[in-house]
Amino acid sequence: MFSSKKTQVITDEKKIDELLSRGIENIFPNKEFLKSKLLKGERLTLYLGIDPTGKTLHLGHLIPLKKLGEFQKLGHQIILLIGDFTAMIGDPTDKSAVRKKLTREQVLENCKEYKKQASKIISFDGANKAFLKFNSEWLGKMNFSDVLELQTHFTVDQLLKRDMFAERTKENKPIFLHEFMYPLMQGYDSVAMDVDGEIGGNDQTWNMLAGRDLMKTLKNKEKFVVATKLLVDFSGKKMGKTEGNMVNLDQTPEDMFGKVMSWSDELIVPCFEIITDVSIEEINSIKEEMKNGGNPKEYKVTLAKAIVNMIHGREASEKSAENFINTFKKGEIPDDILEIKAQHGTHIKDLVVEAKVVSSNADWRRLVEENAVSVVGTDEIIKDPYIKAEKDITLRIGKKRFVKITLPTYL
Repeated sequence: MFSSKKTQVITDEKKIDELLSRGIENIFPNKEFLKSKLLKGERLTLYLGIDPTGKTLHLGHLIPLKKLGEFQKLGHQIILLIGDFTAMIGDPTDKSAVRKKLTREQVLENCKEYKKQASKIISFDGANKAFLKFNSEWLGKMNFSDVLELQTHFTVDQLLKRDMFAERTKENKPIFLHEFMYPLMQGYDSVAMDVDGEIGGNDQTWNMLAGRDLMKTLKNKEKFVVATKLLVDFSGKKMGKTEGNMVNLDQTPEDMFGKVMSWSDELIVPCFEIITDVSIEEINSIKEEMKNGGNPKEYKVTLAKAIVNMIHGREASEKSAENFINTFKKGEIPDDILEIKAQHGTHIKDLVVEAKVVSSNADWRRLVEENAVSVVGTDEIIKDPYIKAEKDITLRIGKKRFVKITLPTYL
């Protein structure tokens, strides 16, 4: 199934120690088990699964994707698995209510750009190329007898102990049978691909361990699980839900840069650790300097440049920083800029009138007709008074009015 070409496996202990510590929340069965395998030079096969529930990958995906890429650089075989079948079931993780069901057509449309976006982090070319797989290849072929057999390896009690199901039970909210099936299906991915391990966000630990249990039962094999840290906001909530604070990988360099600059200062150090390649020594230095009164904005600029550079390249990173400095840093835009959270497709005129940024629809239309509304960072002039909110955008209205419009990002 995989490449038979001999690929050199790197066993440098310093690199392995950083691989197994930086940005890691937990390793199963334990760190020593996996480190021993890596030091022996075993070429391991591991994967990251992503359900295409949205049309773009985001920084939440990038964290385990980057860790997957680090294994690839050490010579191990990696797989990016698209959960085109499981996405139609819907992962109940962290959900207080059942997910909206997706059709096969919606799922395939959502993942059209995933390989292209992932290729910014992992390589699909060369002797040790990453493989792209879809779990409908095996899950879509299972018959009712196969599903019943799979169910015999789990108990209802096991599933009900999951936090989100326990909470729903307390709140008298329904739990649907297909939601019970999700971790079984995701767990079977490991068996179908006969892998050595799996990487995923810490919120996916239960699902990944379901696969570990199945591997023990059906293959008599110890599968390792690497759970990465999550990108969370200042309140501890996972970024990328409805807060509108997640960076999507399809965003322009300017939008990506501006979104990072809008994050709270508390995110600076953890984001350097789990998203960038900045050394631990430098991160510790940044942490100490901030503690001693260093301006967080300066470090946030460095962070934003590093993230844009990963996705769009150095030239775009430098240009985005320059555009930001030429606007925000020169005092043209206030630090306490008004932010409006909007739904996709809402007319911007309705948003700014309701927020009292402009006095009326007629006032907004006049400003647009006078070329007095522009996009901060690009200086693009808004020509259409009926423009809709299609992406995160910061507008200059007249000379002194500014508004940032952000859209929610759904996992």
